[in-house]
Amino acid sequence: MAKPKVFVTRLIPDKGLQLVREFCEADIWPDELPPSRDIILERVRGVDGILSLLTDKMDAAVMDAAGPDLKVISNYAVGYDNIDIPEATKRGIPVGNTPGILTDTTADFAFALLMAAARRIVEGDNYTRAGKWKTWGPQLLLGADVHRATLGLVGFGRIGKAMAKRALGFEMKVLYYDPVKPDDPEAEALRAQSVDLDTVLRESDFVSIHTPLNDQTYHLISTDALGKMKPGAILINTARGPVVDPGALYHALQDGEIGMAALDVTEPEPIPADSPLLELDNIIIAPHIASASRATRDKMAQMAADNLLAGLKGNPLPTCVNPEVYA
Repeated sequence: MAKPKVFVTRLIPDKGLQLVREFCEADIWPDELPPSRDIILERVRGVDGILSLLTDKMDAAVMDAAGPDLKVISNYAVGYDNIDIPEATKRGIPVGNTPGILTDTTADFAFALLMAAARRIVEGDNYTRAGKWKTWGPQLLLGADVHRATLGLVGFGRIGKAMAKRALGFEMKVLYYDPVKPDDPEAEALRAQSVDLDTVLRESDFVSIHTPLNDQTYHLISTDALGKMKPGAILINTARGPVVDPGALYHALQDGEIGMAALDVTEPEPIPADSPLLELDNIIIAPHIASASRATRDKMAQMAADNLLAGLKGNPLPTCVNPEVYA
């Protein structure tokens, strides 16, 4: 019996890739950079399944190019804003993602960004490497305390709650805004208080974003939102870049409307080398590595492979974002 044909848009860890190779006739894009739009449209023709990354737009044109044999799209990511879910659902194509397993890893990194920005660790490293450290100084690189500060969470899903859990150890006051679940039953145990967005912005020393990207959250952190934050507040984003308006953020940082920002995601991504944000000293920008621990990326690869293989076999996906296809 012929093996099902699949297109894998990038090399993923062997823990998942080996499963795909054993079961499928796999066309795997080998380059570090993602395949272009034209290459994707060419390589998906006649495939039974696609294993995509968040950099790969999976829309009606891609599904048309794949043809009627396309049975499943498995996304190597928690977010799936790169996939046209209504279109896939209309065609009866289940879409898988990799939730849960990267929650703690991502929360660790978000809190690391918070700490690094608060205590100006990156600035201190640059200061030392530039040969500027001459002596201990009482005014040198003064930062912000984290303990007993107020942490504001925009989004109170898995990662938002994991951030609240970490904040407990620092005796932080935790506020959260989540219009989907404003009265989350887990909030009391985490000593987190549900408030509106304006209150989160106005009262928080640190504002950390943990919301999906959709029509309601695109540029949610705008000029108006940034203007409501404390002058010394720190913004952290490990969710999706377009939740924050980069132009508005630049002016807020340049003009001292907020103290610092620490980003793992940008708009666009990767951030252009000539972006004015890169000219600022009061921002940390990481290359989208919040989930980049070896163990977590291995688990993501296996989950993505499990979703792909389940769809090819006609079985329900272990983690399906559009389960209505099975109704």
